[in-house]
Amino acid sequence: MSAAQEIILAPLVPLLVLWGLAGIAAAMVALALWQGLRGWWLRGLAALALLAALANPSLQDETREPLSDIALVMVDETASNRIGGRDAQTEAALAHLETGLAGLDMDTRVVSVPDGTGNEGTQLNSALSAALAEIPRDRLAGVFVVSDGQLHDADVPLSVPAPTHLLQTGRAGDWDRRLIIRNAPAFAILGEPVTLTLKVEDQGAVPPDTSRFTTLRYAVDDAPAQTAMVPIGEELELSVTLDRGGMNVLQFELDEAPGELTTRNNAAIVQINGVRDRLSVLLVSGEPNAGQRTWRNLLKSDPAVDLVHFTILRPPDRHDGVPVDELSLIAFPTRELFVEKIDEFDLIIFDRYRRRGILPNAYFSNIARYVEEGGALLVVGGPELAGAESIWRSPLGDIFPARPTARVIEEGFRPVVTDLGKRHPVTAGLEDLAPASDDGSPAWGRWFRQIELDPQHGQVVMSGVDDRPLLMLDRVGRGRLALLASDQTWLWDRGFEGGGPQLELLRRLAHWMMAEPELEEETLTATTEGNRITVMRRSLLDAVGDVTITAPDGQDTVLELHEDAPGEYRAEWDAPEIGLYQLQEGELSAVVALGPRAPREFEETIATEAHLRTVIDDRRGGVVQVETGLPDLRLVRDGRAAAGRGWLGLTPRDAYVTTELRSAALLPGWLWLLLAAGLSLGAWLREGRT
Repeated sequence: MSAAQEIILAPLVPLLVLWGLAGIAAAMVALALWQGLRGWWLRGLAALALLAALANPSLQDETREPLSDIALVMVDETASNRIGGRDAQTEAALAHLETGLAGLDMDTRVVSVPDGTGNEGTQLNSALSAALAEIPRDRLAGVFVVSDGQLHDADVPLSVPAPTHLLQTGRAGDWDRRLIIRNAPAFAILGEPVTLTLKVEDQGAVPPDTSRFTTLRYAVDDAPAQTAMVPIGEELELSVTLDRGGMNVLQFELDEAPGELTTRNNAAIVQINGVRDRLSVLLVSGEPNAGQRTWRNLLKSDPAVDLVHFTILRPPDRHDGVPVDELSLIAFPTRELFVEKIDEFDLIIFDRYRRRGILPNAYFSNIARYVEEGGALLVVGGPELAGAESIWRSPLGDIFPARPTARVIEEGFRPVVTDLGKRHPVTAGLEDLAPASDDGSPAWGRWFRQIELDPQHGQVVMSGVDDRPLLMLDRVGRGRLALLASDQTWLWDRGFEGGGPQLELLRRLAHWMMAEPELEEETLTATTEGNRITVMRRSLLDAVGDVTITAPDGQDTVLELHEDAPGEYRAEWDAPEIGLYQLQEGELSAVVALGPRAPREFEETIATEAHLRTVIDDRRGGVVQVETGLPDLRLVRDGRAAAGRGWLGLTPRDAYVTTELRSAALLPGWLWLLLAAGLSLGAWLREGRT
């Protein structure tokens, strides 16, 4: 406890009036002095007594309780400050500070700085600013930062009212190697090379005998890794060709160099969305029919589709007597389409096509070869599919999933999605696109013609009359084939009896045939949101196995999948850290990147004082390398240098809190008036004697 006294004023009149009266009094005293009056000084004292009475002075007694000074210690506990023995240096520095500050009777506040959420890195300035907001500025004697000096919020302004010091962890001989992705596109066209710019960079005290080349391994998704020797310190361009649509995960990794600080920044992940440039579709209509406009409108509505459409208006067997020189029809370029340029098409559609001698069997054999080597063929069958001129009776019949029985069923029926079709991505959920009828089936419009098929292999995803196959899908070699045993999808397009999901069905069918990833039957994929990984397994099987997730540190976690919808199995898992996770279920595998594989915390790992130098210099603080020894702590006056050789300083604040406050008038008012009257009387008596 301590006491303090002071005189305070509580004027009885406004301060401006008091100053005005003081001015008048001073003028009157000066006039008396100028006129040579012997009592001028008594007049002045009388005026002063009157002014004092109006000022109402009081004597204030204050009882104070002193407060301890506060020392703030910021401890960096981020990932970059836990490598290379820095965590042990941090613990030793913190223990030394706590002991030294306790000896100086300091109230020590220790604030930990953890890794930033997501990939924010070290948010040291933000943590320091928040800590300063909770400490009275008049009690803060000093700030100590125990860190490697790396931070990622240097743009956060700081105003520190006390000496600031850095106890820097790390060692003078530290060095590290990192992989930098300078440029990577977000999208790439399938089948065309895309160029990425990379750089391998060494930081810190690199040993002189370190090789100037290193091995780079890179892979797309879960494909086998490729290797290349790359120079260090130079930008290099790497050309990669994507073959799979959708999101592709590219992994890059360097060999570990002896003595480097960490390998966490030796790897990088790039996610590129593979898209098709232009889809080339060949549509061949055997004759004009109501359904061909449906196909044409669907394909032409997509600006990414290049459609080549031919309709056989005048077959070779037609004899109508029209002279050839008067015909304005375009000859069907059969050799150019089905021999020379067939491999340029992504999809070939035969819409009610019949064999009329236009395409010889050699061309059909070439089409079958095209499908087996990765092409896509869609056959839309009308009555001609069941007749003697059916293309099934050509070499194409060898790859058909079913054999036409030559029977054409002409009666009304509603297409139905089979149990297998409810699990297949082409037809799954189609029933939800129409309201249910009285019997519970989708209220789609009827079709009136179906070609009877005898299934041989493949998958029946829609059925018609008496559960006979209506839509069949099959994989042939590396290609795909779809067989639609009716030519009346156009009834849905016209809205007959309410219509049906014709556009969605044909869109999915075309995209499945062109191997769009979201329509694959057997897939294992994963998506991320925050630190949560959602695993999605699509399958035509009634049950699937558990998924094994391998974390970046090599630890395995087994997840049980649950069926959310027919053919869709799902599981969610909170990942413990950011990085690359590998998924395995049976023969299927996938990878997913949770944040960057090399977090921001490891972009720069060499200890530095550069980011904190400005705030340290502003408060005349200092930097001490923990490796060379821990400093003494001293008290220094405000404004003096707060650091020197082997020591760091704190500024005492002498803060206090007032516990009791008493005040009393210096003199009673009547005594001031009596004093002024006495002085005035004295002046009159003195001047009256002359």
